[in-house]
This record gives sequence, C-alpha cells and structure tokens, in this order.
Amino acid sequence: MDSQLALRIRLFRETGQADPEVVAFVAAELDTLAAEGLTVTEDTAGLLTSHLMAALTRLLNGEQVAAFATDQQVAAELAGHPEAVARARAVAIRAEQALGAPLPSSEVNFLGLHLAVLAQNSPARHHSSQRRTPS
Repeated sequence: MDSQLALRIRLFRETGQADPEVVAFVAAELDTLAAEGLTVTEDTAGLLTSHLMAALTRLLNGEQVAAFATDQQVAAELAGHPEAVARARAVAIRAEQALGAPLPSSEVNFLGLHLAVLAQNSPARHHSSQRRTPS
C-alpha cells in the first residue's frame, strides 16, 4: 500500500467518517489483496477504499442501501470478470461475519467492478483466465 492510500485510510479514521472497526476491516482487506499480488495503491484502489468504507459505515448506521438504476448494466459488465465477482462475494461474507453488515447485491456488484479494475491494473498473472494460449 502506498503512502497516499494509507493517508486516505488515516483520514477516514481520524475524521470519524468511518467507524474504527470498518477502517480496520477495509485496511485488512486491502492488505489481503496486496498479499495476493494485486497492485494496491491510491491510483488503483482509492475509489474501492472509499466506496467500501462508506457502504459499510452506512450499513452499520442502519441506513438503507437502495438498489441502483444501473444494477443490470453493472451485472452485465461483471459477466466477463468472474474472479472479481467471486472476490467481491467473499469480501461481503467476511464483512457480514466481522461487522454484522450484510452488503446488498447491488453493493457487491459495485465492489466487483472496483475489484475488476484493480485486477486489470495489476500484474499480468491476474489476467490468466482471460489469456488464451496459442494452439
């Protein structure tokens, strides 16, 4: 994680924009992504970080997260990124277990989009399912 992304996380914590347990959860998830070899920087994961912090904080505060008008478009886009969808679902399961915050499917889909972009901006080994070897 680069210093700019660490600053983003610190600002969420210090300004109270996210509960401390949400900040810790998101930071741990980013560390996991980095350990898997993904490039986790402000440029590649800044929006993912803010989106996940905000969504989990809203859920913990009892705010409803409505379906998005673009849900079908997002789902269609994700059809080409099954690994991002699986990763987003795994994050959602861990969030519910750790925080008691079940992410609705629309949030899981947006998380999947962020993760697909992260994978596209990471080393080539994360694109292996999309590459074809010549016959």
